[in-house]
This record gives sequence, C-alpha cells and structure tokens, in this order.
Amino acid sequence: MLAWSLAAFAAAEGIGEIVVAAPRGEEARVERLAVEAGAEARVTAGGEERSQSVARAVELVDSPLVAVHDAARPLVTKDLVDDVIGRLADDEDVAGVIAAAPVTDTIKEASHARRVIRTPERDHLWSAQTPQAFRTDSLRAAIAEYPDLLGTVSDDAMLVERAGGQILIHRSSAENLKVTSPLDLRLAELLITERSG
Repeated sequence: MLAWSLAAFAAAEGIGEIVVAAPRGEEARVERLAVEAGAEARVTAGGEERSQSVARAVELVDSPLVAVHDAARPLVTKDLVDDVIGRLADDEDVAGVIAAAPVTDTIKEASHARRVIRTPERDHLWSAQTPQAFRTDSLRAAIAEYPDLLGTVSDDAMLVERAGGQILIHRSSAENLKVTSPLDLRLAELLITERSG
C-alpha cells in the first residue's frame, strides 16, 4: 500500500523531491516500490521511532516547505497533499498545516483505572492525520529543541506546537484512514478497489 502514497505524492504539484525513511534493512525494497509507483524518491534508513525517522528524512530536505506523511495512511490523495501545502504557502504567519477530521465520537478522558474524569465537548476536537506540512526551518528547530521527545510524540505538529509554532487545520475526510488493524486493512482494500474501478 506504500505505493499508493508514493504515487499520490509523485502526482502532487506542490511536491518536488520525495524522501522516504524506510525501516532498516528495507531500503532496497522501498526503492523498488517507489519505482513501481512512478515516484522518484531518495530512501534513507529510518529511526527506531516514527519521529526519529522523520528527523532523519528532514535532514535531507532542501526546500523551504516540507510535507510529512505516514505510510500507514495509504489512501492519501494528491489533492489533499496539494491542499495542505498550498494552505501553508498562503499563510506566512503559521509554522504548519495538518490534515485532520472532526471527531464524531463522544470522547472520554479516563484515569489509569479507567474511571471517567471528564467528557470534553467534541465540537472543538479534531483527529490529526497526515500529511502535515511545515516550514522546514520550523520543523528542524523543533526537532533540535526537543530531541528527547522524538520517541514519544505521536505527530510532528506536537513538536512544532511545543516550540511555539502556530498550526492550522485543513479539514480532511475519514477516508484518509490510518491502517492499524486487520479491519482497517480490509476497509482500505475496499476503498482502493472502488477508486481503481
């Protein structure tokens, strides 16, 4: 499914060079996938944690804006990539723009014992996704300022926010789903089949 993401990024107008942080030992396989997807990509060895992989890839970026995407979201579209990058390019006052979907479930904050502490209003809650676009200098500065957090943050916007950067949300859809379970995989395969048909 990585090939779908690579093809979307290769087709996006706002993308110049593609850099992929691959699991160690998988670099050659990822290079082959990129070629099959019609994407020219530089492949580098990733880190042990997600944000460590991003940090390694960002070191190789030579552009003022950078878009970060997780391979776990294979249904990304070229339009979403271009929309996130375009919104960042149009607003010089922000450090980043992230794809996100409005939360539709009722959210409960609970203790370690699973006792409900509170129920936040969901009308201001968003489910963060990728792609996430940043001013390259802002992301690099945040990575350098918080190296100890690279193994714990769940997205790069958290680092940039902590460093004082303002992040905007670009509304995305639930179809930009994250594949983390067998059910997610089945749904992604159905959507890919539908898009291919």
